[in-house]
Amino acid sequence: MQRVLVTGNAGSGKSTVAATMARILELLLFGMDEIVWQPGWVKTPPAVRSAKESAIVFASAWLVDGVSTAFLEAADTVVFLDYPRYKCYARALRRNLPFLFRSRPGLPVGCPELLVLPTLVEIIWRFPKRVRPSILEAGRQLGKNFVHIRSNSELERFLATVLASGPNPPLNVDVRCAAGAPTAAGRRLAPFR
Repeated sequence: MQRVLVTGNAGSGKSTVAATMARILELLLFGMDEIVWQPGWVKTPPAVRSAKESAIVFASAWLVDGVSTAFLEAADTVVFLDYPRYKCYARALRRNLPFLFRSRPGLPVGCPELLVLPTLVEIIWRFPKRVRPSILEAGRQLGKNFVHIRSNSELERFLATVLASGPNPPLNVDVRCAAGAPTAAGRRLAPFR
């Protein structure tokens, strides 16, 4: 796991999971929000976005959180957080409320959440039909280590496996296996909500 994409719907927990994995795997973390957005919720021009993505894609090791075809194709491991809409709405609301009038961490200045709430609602609603199928298809076709997370218990088992293995975990993790023994050095991960 040297080139990792953590992807999923808005509010699925991508940033939280990516930050946890980046610490465990000792990888540089990049967020798509910083690539896609400029101050004031202005979209980054396509040529600039492509150049930013390429600069990361060609590095030997990275972890990216977000939705991106370039990183989906370049990653050796894809972690797909596939939670139901209601859970994504609840998490997005909990995440965005404190930042209604200011930028949340990982976003440029001048990007208060209040300005994008209607768009966020639409993104979460449309994701299962518009984006989810292409991520699942890429997971099948691209021959990558594809970890499909559908529940908090699956996520906790996956992260425990990554934690126990350290910077070089084994590939092809089955997150649906029964809960295992304590993690490496007895460390435990906080439950994911």
